[in-house]
Amino acid sequence: MSSQQSSIPSGKSVFRGKGGKGGKFAGKAKRFGKDKVDPIKGITKPAIRRLCRRGGIKRIGGLMYEETRAILKAWLENVIRDGLTYTEHARRKTMTAADIVYALKRQGQTLYGFDPGSTKGWGKSKVKNNAPS
Repeated sequence: MSSQQSSIPSGKSVFRGKGGKGGKFAGKAKRFGKDKVDPIKGITKPAIRRLCRRGGIKRIGGLMYEETRAILKAWLENVIRDGLTYTEHARRKTMTAADIVYALKRQGQTLYGFDPGSTKGWGKSKVKNNAPS
């Protein structure tokens, strides 16, 4: 063992991570992370029932809700993967609505009402020039 003195003051901890002593919230309750819940559970039973009603379904079996969530998750993953491809090709880090419109069009599910070429921030606006010739 070395006879050199330690540069650490006695009684003080050098490494302080989350939940250490002192600081702004000394003496208050610590927060613990919530259990990880699958985000697809946010698609609630009533939401699935409303979608089924819109599709003309009268009665829904109990196992139908988990099956619907699984199908929706797979579909969303495919659309978002294709949208991400468009985003990366444009060398952007933010996925836009146009990327999703193009991804849906590529999958044969054209979404109307979000024309990437003519409205709100997508390309040049189509304003007629009234200058005399």
